[in-house]
Amino acid sequence: MQLGLIGLGKMGGNMAERLRLGGHEVIGFDFNAEAVAKLTASGNVGVSSLEDMAAKFTGRKAIWLMVPSGKPVDDTIAKLEPLLKPGDILIDGGNSNYKDSQRRYKEATAKGFQFVDVGTSGGVWGLKEGYSLMFGGDKEPVEYLTPIFETLAPSKTTGWGHMGPAGSGHFVKMVHNGIEYGMMQAFAEGFSIFQAKEEFHLDLAQIAEVWRYGSVVRSWLLDLTAEALAKNPSLDGLEAYVADSGEGRWTVFEAIDLNVSAPIITESLIRRIRSREENNFTDRMLAIMRNAFGGHAVKKD
Repeated sequence: MQLGLIGLGKMGGNMAERLRLGGHEVIGFDFNAEAVAKLTASGNVGVSSLEDMAAKFTGRKAIWLMVPSGKPVDDTIAKLEPLLKPGDILIDGGNSNYKDSQRRYKEATAKGFQFVDVGTSGGVWGLKEGYSLMFGGDKEPVEYLTPIFETLAPSKTTGWGHMGPAGSGHFVKMVHNGIEYGMMQAFAEGFSIFQAKEEFHLDLAQIAEVWRYGSVVRSWLLDLTAEALAKNPSLDGLEAYVADSGEGRWTVFEAIDLNVSAPIITESLIRRIRSREENNFTDRMLAIMRNAFGGHAVKKD
């Protein structure tokens, strides 16, 4: 089966390779010429323009976008539309807001095209482990794309599923990432407690390794944590700066709109934002207030 793939970064490149190994032909485009050349060298088809991509298809076009959310997705779709025929499928596999996906579905179907939103999880490990795929859209294009989903997923029967109508795939992925924030925060806080208990001289890498087997907190996230601690147990050279993709924020906003209490996800998001603040003004305000009402000492630079 042919699949167009736009965006050949590390994740997109790994997806292309997994599809090739599964017997599919990937027609890939990226503004990075080296990424295109690498795709061609691996046995797939690299192209230098969207026009070239459209010309390589021998039948119905199915084009998967792995580009940053927001305007880049809309801009790419606008460039693709003149190259499509009725029934062709646009697939957004990036971290788009589900409301944008609902809008894009309406716009695409009004013009005779199909649109499928795919929440994709697996990161750089997807080539080896497979990707968790959560997709939304109409039944017909989803069924047409099933061979692609079966190849990208961990197996033909696990790790993928049709969530519901347009937007539902990205909605489920959004909440998935919010849950991930909370899990990561819990592990980070627990290991920080271990680090602070100096009298026991705890080996953090050993603890993570022990927990990987038999423990109720065992998980792939813990596996990755154990591997990272084994390589760098004291976290030397790392800055306490944690980025976010935006999906945690959207999850918190959605919880508020739905009147659902989600304190763990919300606090984990706030902690990420706080990690980026240098010379934190909030904490300095707290210090000066304690000094004002109680005469408590204030540390100065």
